[in-house]
Amino acid sequence: MATSAAGCGIDRSGRRGNGAGRLTPCEAGLRWPAEWEPHAATWLSWPHNRETWPGRLAAAEASFVAMVAALHGRERVCINARDAAHAEHIAGQLRAAGVERGCEIHPVPTDDAWVRDHGPIFLVGASGPALVDFRFDAWGGKYPPWDQDDAVPGRIAALRGAQRFQADFVLEGGSVDGNGEGTALTTEACLLSGNRLRPGEAPRSREEMERRLHAWLGIERVLWLGEGIVGDDTDGHVDDIARFVAPRTLVVAQEPDSADPNHGPLAANLARLRGQHDARGQRLEVVTLPMPRAVVVDGARCPASYANFYLANGVALVPVFSRPEDAVALSILRELLPGREIVPIPARDLIQGLGAVHCLTQQEPALVPEPQSS
Repeated sequence: MATSAAGCGIDRSGRRGNGAGRLTPCEAGLRWPAEWEPHAATWLSWPHNRETWPGRLAAAEASFVAMVAALHGRERVCINARDAAHAEHIAGQLRAAGVERGCEIHPVPTDDAWVRDHGPIFLVGASGPALVDFRFDAWGGKYPPWDQDDAVPGRIAALRGAQRFQADFVLEGGSVDGNGEGTALTTEACLLSGNRLRPGEAPRSREEMERRLHAWLGIERVLWLGEGIVGDDTDGHVDDIARFVAPRTLVVAQEPDSADPNHGPLAANLARLRGQHDARGQRLEVVTLPMPRAVVVDGARCPASYANFYLANGVALVPVFSRPEDAVALSILRELLPGREIVPIPARDLIQGLGAVHCLTQQEPALVPEPQSS
């Protein structure tokens, strides 16, 4: 369930995960900051794939404009556009909403909009901007093509002049959540899935993935959850089920209806987290977050979850689904995030693409921020 450097012995000899003799981020003294730490920017990959949002692409774009509006004046928004025509289309939408100032539109072509997973994971340290470029294969080869998405971190590194650490294995940003102090949440269903294996890669184990998380993200303690929620095509990303909101506080999605298929797996995840501690030996506070009433489209349940929120400078962007539970979830997060504006983002159309706010954002931290506790 939960292992740590002290408990299960994360093997420092496994840090050279690329096998090329180059320093890994951990060896280079870099750190993966928590999402609530100061940002330099938020990255978006603007939607364009009509197969992802059939008949609802314009509505999805409206939710993107709402996200930009919530970030407006708080931090830069960097937007990946597939080509010049797409860039002009985006600029027109931003101008119409009066939020074009503070936005950058970059010529970074994508296959789809899920920048949390195909984008880089940014790191901080004294040596300047840095990022990790994990391999991306559209969640185990589910949605070809993905070559443009796989190239996004390298293109962003070039734009930013950032040091780029290239990993030789698949890992998506939505599959891990960290507290900025060496503790991470993840799921066995996703991180140990055989469909993420690269040619020649041995079957994954918890011990091997812990070594990799230590090498590439500096993780000292991994809290392993089990399964994700119904409708999640990522094989169980943790950002739909459990999230840190402070170094020793996390929220965990729960479904009270025992007849709902999410009830059992989410209750099991909560049981795993009760009484756990972080990498520093401090006990964790666990707060439950309700699930919204099921969102069903064309007979298929969508992976709607309030845990898919995004923390930016002074604000939390929280997906809402026109469900009675919206107000309850917003109230819980407002209490847990004092001093941070809670902005609901309409997500009934977004979720029909099988993801929401966190899946569609990626933070670029301020260059060398000091760790923050809220």
